[in-house]
Amino acid sequence: MRFSIRPFSDADADAVTRWRYPPPYDAYDTSEDPSFEAGLRDPARWGELGSAVDDAETGELVGFLELTAIEDQGCVEIGLGLRPDLTGRGLGPDYIEAAMAFARVRWHPCTFALDVFPWNERAIRAYERAGFERGEVYVRTFPDGNEVMFLRMSRLAGPSEA
Repeated sequence: MRFSIRPFSDADADAVTRWRYPPPYDAYDTSEDPSFEAGLRDPARWGELGSAVDDAETGELVGFLELTAIEDQGCVEIGLGLRPDLTGRGLGPDYIEAAMAFARVRWHPCTFALDVFPWNERAIRAYERAGFERGEVYVRTFPDGNEVMFLRMSRLAGPSEA
């Protein structure tokens, strides 16, 4: 599958908030994090920060991206989601590469970073196949006081060797 990236829209937000992942991946459902859903619905975040990802051939929504440039560090942080029926099918590395290619054009970063739940070995393997390396496990405290453990992964921003 080839991916095309475009600005996010209301229709995309509606679609993503209806996505339901099977356990244990249901931790990624927007219903689990109301602030995430609010961010998806905020037009101020659409465009370079919030993007929809379509199947390049059919135009069908297959995922979303949230890219954050940390310019003083030369880093782009990647947040992403793939439609539930497409997960576990080996699309991850190509999907991640499409996100990085998109970010390379806009920011010319030195590195990419992302956070993932430490228990999500399926995603971690996809990120490793895309050239990411495991880093520290840390606890992030959200504004509502909720504490969540994440694994930080990173890689140099050059094209994938795979």
